[in-house]
Amino acid sequence: MLKKISIRKFIISFSSLFALFLIYLIPNDKKELDSIPQELEYVNTNIETSSVYLMDKYNMLGRAEVAISSKDIVDIAKETLEVLISGGTNEDKIPNGFKSLLPSDTKILSLSYSDGLIKVDFSKELLNTTKEMEEKIVEAIVYTLTSIDGVDKIIIYVEGDILTKLPQTNINLPSTLDRSFGINKEYDISSIKNINQVTVYYINKNNDNYYYVPVTKYLNDDRDKIKIVIDELSGNSIYNTNLMSFLNSNAELISAEEIDDMMHLNFNEYIFSDVEEKNILEEVIYTISLSVCDNYDVDGVVINVADEEIYKTVLKSIE
Repeated sequence: MLKKISIRKFIISFSSLFALFLIYLIPNDKKELDSIPQELEYVNTNIETSSVYLMDKYNMLGRAEVAISSKDIVDIAKETLEVLISGGTNEDKIPNGFKSLLPSDTKILSLSYSDGLIKVDFSKELLNTTKEMEEKIVEAIVYTLTSIDGVDKIIIYVEGDILTKLPQTNINLPSTLDRSFGINKEYDISSIKNINQVTVYYINKNNDNYYYVPVTKYLNDDRDKIKIVIDELSGNSIYNTNLMSFLNSNAELISAEEIDDMMHLNFNEYIFSDVEEKNILEEVIYTISLSVCDNYDVDGVVINVADEEIYKTVLKSIE
Protein backbone atom coordinates (compact mmCIF):
# COMPACT_ATOMS: atom_id res chain seq x y z
CA MET A 1 0.00 0.00 0.00
CA LEU A 2 2.75 2.41 1.02
CA LYS A 3 4.65 1.44 -2.08
CA LYS A 4 1.67 2.39 -4.29
CA ILE A 5 1.31 5.77 -2.56
CA SER A 6 5.01 6.51 -3.00
CA ILE A 7 4.84 5.69 -6.69
CA ARG A 8 1.78 7.94 -7.13
CA LYS A 9 3.54 10.82 -5.33
CA PHE A 10 6.57 10.36 -7.54
CA ILE A 11 4.43 10.46 -10.72
CA ILE A 12 2.61 13.62 -9.55
CA SER A 13 5.89 15.34 -8.66
CA PHE A 14 7.50 14.37 -11.92
CA SER A 15 4.46 15.58 -13.91
CA SER A 16 4.54 18.94 -12.11
CA LEU A 17 8.25 19.42 -12.81
CA PHE A 18 7.76 18.44 -16.48
CA ALA A 19 4.92 20.96 -16.84
CA LEU A 20 7.07 23.73 -15.35
CA PHE A 21 9.88 22.76 -17.73
CA LEU A 22 7.54 23.06 -20.75
CA ILE A 23 6.29 26.48 -19.58
CA TYR A 24 9.86 27.65 -19.31
CA LEU A 25 10.66 26.45 -22.85
CA ILE A 26 7.56 27.90 -24.53
CA PRO A 27 8.00 31.63 -25.31
CA ASN A 28 5.35 33.86 -23.79
CA ASP A 29 6.27 36.92 -25.77
CA LYS A 30 5.55 37.64 -29.47
CA LYS A 31 9.13 38.81 -29.90
CA GLU A 32 10.39 35.47 -28.67
CA LEU A 33 8.01 33.66 -31.04
CA ASP A 34 9.27 35.68 -33.97
CA SER A 35 12.83 34.63 -33.18
CA ILE A 36 12.02 30.96 -33.72
CA PRO A 37 12.64 29.81 -37.31
CA GLN A 38 9.32 28.96 -39.00
CA GLU A 39 9.34 26.30 -41.70
CA LEU A 40 5.90 26.37 -43.30
CA GLU A 41 5.02 24.93 -46.67
CA TYR A 42 2.33 26.92 -48.46
CA VAL A 43 0.23 25.00 -50.96
CA ASN A 44 -1.13 26.99 -53.86
CA THR A 45 -4.64 25.69 -54.56
CA ASN A 46 -5.13 28.02 -57.54
CA ILE A 47 -3.13 25.89 -59.97
CA GLU A 48 -3.46 26.91 -63.61
CA THR A 49 -3.96 24.13 -66.14
CA SER A 50 -3.96 23.81 -69.90
CA SER A 51 -5.36 21.16 -72.23
CA VAL A 52 -2.98 18.88 -74.10
CA TYR A 53 -3.79 16.06 -76.50
CA LEU A 54 -1.90 12.86 -75.75
CA MET A 55 -1.98 9.25 -76.90
CA ASP A 56 -4.10 6.90 -74.81
CA LYS A 57 -3.83 3.11 -74.61
CA TYR A 58 -6.22 2.75 -77.55
CA ASN A 59 -3.89 4.81 -79.79
CA MET A 60 -6.32 7.70 -79.86
CA LEU A 61 -5.62 11.30 -78.92
CA GLY A 62 -7.38 12.22 -75.69
CA ARG A 63 -7.80 15.54 -73.95
CA ALA A 64 -5.85 15.79 -70.70
CA GLU A 65 -5.23 18.66 -68.29
CA VAL A 66 -1.70 19.46 -67.10
CA ALA A 67 -0.50 22.03 -64.58
CA ILE A 68 1.31 25.01 -66.05
CA SER A 69 3.37 27.74 -64.43
CA SER A 70 3.40 30.20 -67.35
CA LYS A 71 1.04 33.11 -67.96
CA ASP A 72 2.23 34.45 -71.32
CA ILE A 73 0.86 32.75 -74.45
CA VAL A 74 4.31 32.04 -75.90
CA ASP A 75 5.52 30.49 -72.64
CA ILE A 76 2.32 28.43 -72.23
CA ALA A 77 2.75 27.15 -75.79
CA LYS A 78 6.34 26.09 -75.15
CA GLU A 79 5.45 24.50 -71.82
CA THR A 80 2.59 22.43 -73.26
CA LEU A 81 4.56 21.38 -76.35
CA GLU A 82 7.31 20.05 -74.07
CA VAL A 83 4.66 17.73 -72.57
CA LEU A 84 4.13 16.20 -76.03
CA ILE A 85 7.82 15.37 -76.54
CA SER A 86 8.93 11.89 -75.47
CA GLY A 87 11.52 12.36 -72.75
CA GLY A 88 10.87 16.12 -72.79
CA THR A 89 11.39 18.32 -69.76
CA ASN A 90 7.66 18.29 -68.93
CA GLU A 91 6.95 14.62 -69.61
CA ASP A 92 6.55 14.06 -65.86
CA LYS A 93 3.33 16.09 -66.00
CA ILE A 94 1.57 13.49 -68.16
CA PRO A 95 -1.42 11.90 -66.35
CA ASN A 96 -1.67 8.15 -65.95
CA GLY A 97 -3.02 6.37 -68.99
CA PHE A 98 -1.45 8.77 -71.51
CA LYS A 99 1.88 9.03 -73.28
CA SER A 100 3.69 11.66 -75.33
CA LEU A 101 4.00 11.13 -79.08
CA LEU A 102 6.52 13.60 -80.50
CA PRO A 103 9.86 11.84 -81.12
CA SER A 104 12.53 12.19 -78.47
CA ASP A 105 15.25 14.76 -79.16
CA THR A 106 12.69 16.96 -80.95
CA LYS A 107 13.56 20.55 -80.13
CA ILE A 108 11.55 23.75 -80.34
CA LEU A 109 13.87 26.03 -82.28
CA SER A 110 11.60 29.09 -82.11
CA LEU A 111 8.03 30.04 -81.29
CA SER A 112 6.17 33.31 -81.82
CA TYR A 113 2.60 34.56 -81.42
CA SER A 114 0.65 37.37 -83.07
CA ASP A 115 -3.07 38.01 -83.72
CA GLY A 116 -4.26 34.50 -82.90
CA LEU A 117 -1.48 32.79 -84.88
CA ILE A 118 1.36 30.72 -83.44
CA LYS A 119 4.41 30.00 -85.61
CA VAL A 120 6.52 27.17 -84.26
CA ASP A 121 9.76 25.85 -85.74
CA PHE A 122 10.82 22.30 -84.79
CA SER A 123 14.08 20.49 -85.35
CA LYS A 124 14.16 17.76 -88.01
CA GLU A 125 13.69 15.06 -85.36
CA LEU A 126 9.95 15.89 -85.43
CA LEU A 127 9.68 13.77 -88.59
CA ASN A 128 11.59 10.77 -87.19
CA THR A 129 8.42 8.78 -86.63
CA THR A 130 6.35 5.98 -88.12
CA LYS A 131 3.95 6.27 -91.02
CA GLU A 132 1.04 5.67 -88.63
CA MET A 133 2.07 8.49 -86.31
CA GLU A 134 2.83 11.31 -88.75
CA GLU A 135 -0.68 12.72 -89.00
CA LYS A 136 -1.44 12.19 -85.31
CA ILE A 137 1.60 14.28 -84.38
CA VAL A 138 0.24 17.21 -86.41
CA GLU A 139 -3.22 16.73 -84.87
CA ALA A 140 -1.78 16.75 -81.34
CA ILE A 141 0.22 19.93 -81.98
CA VAL A 142 -2.72 21.76 -83.54
CA TYR A 143 -5.27 20.77 -80.90
CA THR A 144 -2.92 21.42 -77.99
CA LEU A 145 -1.92 24.89 -79.15
CA THR A 146 -5.44 25.94 -80.15
CA SER A 147 -6.60 25.00 -76.65
CA ILE A 148 -4.76 28.10 -75.43
CA ASP A 149 -7.11 31.06 -75.06
CA GLY A 150 -6.44 33.48 -77.92
CA VAL A 151 -4.84 30.97 -80.29
CA ASP A 152 -6.80 30.00 -83.42
CA LYS A 153 -4.21 29.10 -86.08
CA ILE A 154 -0.83 27.36 -86.31
CA ILE A 155 2.01 27.34 -88.81
CA ILE A 156 4.45 24.45 -88.33
CA TYR A 157 8.03 24.83 -89.54
CA VAL A 158 10.76 22.19 -89.63
CA GLU A 159 14.29 23.61 -89.66
CA GLY A 160 12.95 26.91 -91.02
CA ASP A 161 10.70 25.51 -93.78
CA ILE A 162 6.90 25.41 -93.56
CA LEU A 163 5.68 21.82 -93.25
CA THR A 164 3.29 21.40 -96.20
CA LYS A 165 3.67 17.66 -96.82
CA LEU A 166 4.20 14.68 -94.56
CA PRO A 167 7.17 12.75 -95.96
CA GLN A 168 5.99 9.16 -95.34
CA THR A 169 2.25 9.37 -96.01
CA ASN A 170 2.54 12.16 -98.61
CA ILE A 171 -0.42 13.92 -96.97
CA ASN A 172 -0.55 17.56 -98.06
CA LEU A 173 -0.96 20.10 -95.28
CA PRO A 174 -2.33 23.64 -95.56
CA SER A 175 0.37 26.15 -94.65
CA THR A 176 -1.87 27.50 -91.89
CA LEU A 177 -3.55 24.90 -89.69
CA ASP A 178 -6.56 25.11 -87.40
CA ARG A 179 -9.02 22.62 -85.89
CA SER A 180 -10.64 22.05 -89.26
CA PHE A 181 -7.64 19.77 -89.84
CA GLY A 182 -9.47 17.24 -87.68
CA ILE A 183 -8.39 14.68 -85.11
CA ASN A 184 -8.79 10.90 -84.66
CA LYS A 185 -10.31 10.87 -88.14
CA GLU A 186 -13.00 8.39 -89.17
CA TYR A 187 -14.35 8.03 -92.71
CA ASP A 188 -17.84 6.76 -93.44
CA ILE A 189 -18.41 7.90 -97.00
CA SER A 190 -19.72 6.25 -100.13
CA SER A 191 -19.37 9.29 -102.39
CA ILE A 192 -17.02 12.23 -102.77
CA LYS A 193 -20.05 14.52 -103.02
CA ASN A 194 -21.79 16.23 -100.09
CA ILE A 195 -19.15 15.25 -97.54
CA ASN A 196 -19.80 16.75 -94.11
CA GLN A 197 -16.99 17.05 -91.55
CA VAL A 198 -18.14 16.94 -87.93
CA THR A 199 -16.09 16.62 -84.73
CA VAL A 200 -17.80 14.84 -81.83
CA TYR A 201 -16.40 14.55 -78.30
CA TYR A 202 -16.89 11.19 -76.61
CA ILE A 203 -15.86 9.86 -73.19
CA ASN A 204 -13.25 7.27 -72.34
CA LYS A 205 -12.05 5.96 -69.00
CA ASN A 206 -8.70 5.18 -67.43
CA ASN A 207 -9.10 3.44 -64.08
CA ASP A 208 -11.70 5.67 -62.36
CA ASN A 209 -10.97 8.80 -64.35
CA TYR A 210 -12.99 9.95 -67.35
CA TYR A 211 -11.48 11.97 -70.18
CA TYR A 212 -12.70 13.35 -73.50
CA VAL A 213 -11.80 12.05 -76.95
CA PRO A 214 -12.64 14.11 -80.06
CA VAL A 215 -13.37 12.20 -83.26
CA THR A 216 -13.62 13.97 -86.61
CA LYS A 217 -16.11 12.14 -88.81
CA TYR A 218 -16.36 12.46 -92.57
CA LEU A 219 -19.78 11.36 -93.83
CA ASN A 220 -22.28 11.85 -96.60
CA ASP A 221 -24.78 13.68 -94.42
CA ASP A 222 -25.88 17.22 -95.28
CA ARG A 223 -27.77 17.87 -92.05
CA ASP A 224 -26.74 20.65 -89.65
CA LYS A 225 -23.67 19.60 -87.70
CA ILE A 226 -25.36 20.00 -84.33
CA LYS A 227 -28.02 17.46 -85.33
CA ILE A 228 -25.33 14.98 -86.29
CA VAL A 229 -23.51 15.60 -83.00
CA ILE A 230 -26.61 14.94 -80.88
CA ASP A 231 -27.58 11.88 -82.92
CA GLU A 232 -24.06 10.48 -82.49
CA LEU A 233 -24.02 11.10 -78.74
CA SER A 234 -27.50 9.71 -78.15
CA GLY A 235 -27.03 6.73 -80.46
CA ASN A 236 -27.39 3.24 -79.03
CA SER A 237 -24.17 2.13 -80.66
CA ILE A 238 -20.93 4.01 -81.21
CA TYR A 239 -18.61 2.96 -84.02
CA ASN A 240 -15.57 2.72 -81.73
CA THR A 241 -16.38 0.35 -78.85
CA ASN A 242 -13.81 2.02 -76.56
CA LEU A 243 -15.77 5.28 -76.56
CA MET A 244 -18.84 6.19 -74.54
CA SER A 245 -21.55 8.81 -74.28
CA PHE A 246 -23.80 9.44 -71.28
CA LEU A 247 -26.50 11.21 -73.26
CA ASN A 248 -29.77 9.30 -72.92
CA SER A 249 -30.77 7.55 -76.14
CA ASN A 250 -34.24 9.12 -75.80
CA ALA A 251 -32.84 12.65 -75.60
CA GLU A 252 -34.09 14.66 -78.55
CA LEU A 253 -32.85 17.98 -79.88
CA ILE A 254 -36.02 19.93 -80.63
CA SER A 255 -34.39 23.09 -81.96
CA ALA A 256 -31.00 24.82 -82.28
CA GLU A 257 -30.38 28.50 -82.92
CA GLU A 258 -27.41 30.85 -82.80
CA ILE A 259 -28.32 34.06 -80.94
CA ASP A 260 -25.76 36.74 -80.02
CA ASP A 261 -22.78 34.39 -80.43
CA MET A 262 -24.40 31.73 -78.26
CA MET A 263 -25.73 28.35 -79.38
CA HIS A 264 -29.19 27.81 -77.89
CA LEU A 265 -30.19 24.14 -77.76
CA ASN A 266 -33.70 23.08 -76.81
CA PHE A 267 -34.13 19.45 -75.65
CA ASN A 268 -36.88 17.22 -74.34
CA GLU A 269 -36.73 16.15 -70.69
CA TYR A 270 -34.69 13.01 -71.41
CA ILE A 271 -31.52 15.10 -71.29
CA PHE A 272 -31.97 15.19 -67.50
CA SER A 273 -30.23 12.65 -65.26
CA ASP A 274 -32.79 13.62 -62.61
CA VAL A 275 -36.05 15.08 -63.90
CA GLU A 276 -37.29 16.30 -60.50
CA GLU A 277 -34.04 18.11 -59.68
CA LYS A 278 -33.53 19.12 -63.33
CA ASN A 279 -29.94 17.92 -63.25
CA ILE A 280 -27.81 17.28 -66.33
CA LEU A 281 -24.69 15.13 -66.03
CA GLU A 282 -21.45 17.08 -66.27
CA GLU A 283 -20.18 14.61 -68.87
CA VAL A 284 -23.23 15.30 -71.05
CA ILE A 285 -22.70 19.07 -70.80
CA TYR A 286 -19.02 18.73 -71.70
CA THR A 287 -19.45 16.39 -74.65
CA ILE A 288 -22.10 18.67 -76.15
CA SER A 289 -20.30 21.94 -75.39
CA LEU A 290 -16.88 20.80 -76.59
CA SER A 291 -18.43 19.44 -79.77
CA VAL A 292 -20.19 22.75 -80.40
CA CYS A 293 -16.88 24.56 -79.80
CA ASP A 294 -15.16 22.62 -82.57
CA ASN A 295 -17.96 22.95 -85.11
CA TYR A 296 -19.33 26.47 -84.62
CA ASP A 297 -17.89 29.95 -84.12
CA VAL A 298 -19.81 30.74 -80.93
CA ASP A 299 -18.84 31.86 -77.45
CA GLY A 300 -21.01 29.49 -75.46
CA VAL A 301 -23.91 27.08 -75.18
CA VAL A 302 -27.32 27.53 -73.57
CA ILE A 303 -29.21 24.31 -72.81
CA ASN A 304 -32.98 24.63 -72.58
CA VAL A 305 -35.66 22.08 -71.79
CA ALA A 306 -39.17 22.92 -72.96
CA ASP A 307 -37.90 26.47 -73.64
CA GLU A 308 -36.74 26.90 -70.01
CA GLU A 309 -33.05 27.76 -69.58
CA ILE A 310 -31.42 25.02 -67.52
CA TYR A 311 -27.69 25.51 -68.08
CA LYS A 312 -25.44 28.11 -69.66
CA THR A 313 -21.74 27.67 -70.27
CA VAL A 314 -19.05 29.85 -71.78
CA LEU A 315 -16.85 27.68 -73.99
CA LYS A 316 -13.65 29.48 -73.00
CA SER A 317 -14.16 28.33 -69.41
CA ILE A 318 -14.20 24.72 -70.63
CA GLU A 319 -11.16 25.16 -72.82
